Amino acid sequence: MGGYEADPGASGASSPGSQIGVDLSSRESGEKMRKRSCPKLFFAVLLFSGFLLLMWEAFAQKAAGPVMVLHVDSVINPVTAEFIDENLKRAATKDAALVVVQLDTPGGLDTAMREIVKGILNSPVPVAVYVAPSGARAASAGVFITLAADVAAMAPGTNIGAAHPVAMGGKDMGDEMAKKVENDAVAYIQSIATRRNRNVQWAEQAVRKSVSIAAEEALRLDVIDLVAKDLDDLLSQLHGGTLLRDSGQMILEVKGRPVEHVEMGWRQRVLNALSNPNVAYILLMIGLAGLYFELAHPGSIFPGVIGGISLILAFYALHTLPINYAGVMLILLGIVFFIAELKVSSYGLLTLAGVVSLTLGSIMLFNAPGGYQKLAWKVLIPTVLAVSGFFAVVATLAFKAYVRKPVAGSRGMIGEKGNAMSRIAPRGRVFVRGEIWDAVSEEPIEEGEQVEVTGIQGLILQVRRASQ
Repeated sequence: MGGYEADPGASGASSPGSQIGVDLSSRESGEKMRKRSCPKLFFAVLLFSGFLLLMWEAFAQKAAGPVMVLHVDSVINPVTAEFIDENLKRAATKDAALVVVQLDTPGGLDTAMREIVKGILNSPVPVAVYVAPSGARAASAGVFITLAADVAAMAPGTNIGAAHPVAMGGKDMGDEMAKKVENDAVAYIQSIATRRNRNVQWAEQAVRKSVSIAAEEALRLDVIDLVAKDLDDLLSQLHGGTLLRDSGQMILEVKGRPVEHVEMGWRQRVLNALSNPNVAYILLMIGLAGLYFELAHPGSIFPGVIGGISLILAFYALHTLPINYAGVMLILLGIVFFIAELKVSSYGLLTLAGVVSLTLGSIMLFNAPGGYQKLAWKVLIPTVLAVSGFFAVVATLAFKAYVRKPVAGSRGMIGEKGNAMSRIAPRGRVFVRGEIWDAVSEEPIEEGEQVEVTGIQGLILQVRRASQ
């Protein structure tokens, strides 16, 4: 019995110990679960933080789009139009806050100008045209481009105007055609000025009467929106301003934005350089000289290759320049005179005529209004002298080679002298050029006398007594 009673006591004594064991096991299990969950929670927090950081950077990058500044300081041509159009599209993909076209141009091609204007008018990114630095101008095609911008600005000491259209090629359009071209240009510039709410009357006068005004006058006449001394001043004045675009009103936020200056790439710089009249003229002359040398000395190869490449590059440049076709014809006529000198003994008269034609054609080759895209005298004079000298030297050498006595073959035997090895009456044998020949003569020639070859028939020489 005592054992049984003890059993309950024992069981009662062991019950608390058993309960304590259960509590300790549960605590250990909870600690293990917490230890397992901590890395997962840390990883989740880290992943979420990284996601938020990426979203913030993307948002910040979008919110802080750059201000792109395109530098255009050349004639408006297809290369310029490609450069501006390409960067307007790039500005849209970069969500740029503003595109500034820093402009300094004497004008250019109507087709290239219209491409640029269309690009500016349809750009999703606001565009400011800034005629700068001081001393720059926006003439001819530059007037249309400036008026087409969302913001038109000029630096002090700059001018804008003189937008009257002029025919390419230096030819007279005729009164009727000139009137049509002028009216078309007036209507175009009026539509641009009306859309941008600028002075329509002045825009018309810039085309019809080629009026030109300074920056301060342009601001007073409401041709432009502001005058800024430099780029920083321009962005400072634009910050917080309101633009009325097709999508509605837009507030410019350009303060503190990164400024990205964009220049033409190497390919565009090369093509733009080719559009320089001086470069185009030199390439034309090199091309003509190379082909002329190849024709005068067939098989030279290298001059022909260089001439062909130069001519192709020159033709590319010439289609972007105001060419006077009378000048082209005179240059080609000069080349014809040089070639004729190879065949005709004119005692230098044809060469002189070629030099005169080449010089006159070079002077007349480029005909551009406003004094731009002209051939520089420091390029024209040395080039004409060098090319004329080259043609004259090649023509002289070719003519000498043409009239030179043959030194090989049957024709080379004519005029050679030798000795009679036997009496020739009318047949005999002679010793000429180290060889023994059968010979005939119309006059008797004694053995040992000197003879001169007058002709050859097969292997028989025709000779006569050599004159003493």
